[in-house]
Amino acid sequence: MVPRGRAAGYMMPDADDRLHVTRPALDDMVAVALAGRAAEEVVFGEVTTGAQNDFQQATGLARRMVTEWGMSPRIGKVALVEGEGSYLGSGPQLVPMSEATAHTVDEEVRGIIESAYARAVALVQTHLPRVHESVEVLLRRETLSGEEFSTLLAGGTLDELPPSPPASLPPAPLPT
Repeated sequence: MVPRGRAAGYMMPDADDRLHVTRPALDDMVAVALAGRAAEEVVFGEVTTGAQNDFQQATGLARRMVTEWGMSPRIGKVALVEGEGSYLGSGPQLVPMSEATAHTVDEEVRGIIESAYARAVALVQTHLPRVHESVEVLLRRETLSGEEFSTLLAGGTLDELPPSPPASLPPAPLPT
C-alpha cells in the first residue's frame, strides 16, 4: 500500500507468475481492484473520480472471464474472442455475435463487478477498525508490505520506525 502519487494512494500486488488462475482467485482480484472505491464509500459516504483505473482493471478482468475463459454460466464454455495479443498491443478481438449475446455478456460482466463490489464493501465495513489503523500506520511509514499489512489486519502491531534525523538548518550567513 502506497499513500501517494497521482492516484493519491494505491495498492501494488506482488508479482505472480501463475499460468492458470482459478475463478475464486479472479473474483478476489476483481474485488481487490474495487476496494479503494468501496473504502471511499464506507468511510466518507461519497465517492471521487480516483477509482477510474480500478474500474478499468476490474471491468477488463471480468470481461475476459466471460468472453475468453468460459466463466459465465449464461454464456457457457464458449470463447467469444479470437486471436492472441501481439507484439504491437492489439489483443484478442471479439467474434461477431448477436445483439442478444452482446447484451448477455454485458449483464454477466456487470454481475461479476456488482458482486465483487458488494463483497469489497462488506469486507471494508467488517474490518473498518483495521482500515483506520492501517491508515494511521501509513501516515507514519509511507508504505506497507504485504506482510506488514497482514500483521495489522490480524490485530498485530508493527515495530516503531526509528525517528528521522532532524533536518539540517542552512548555514548562518557570514558577518560582513
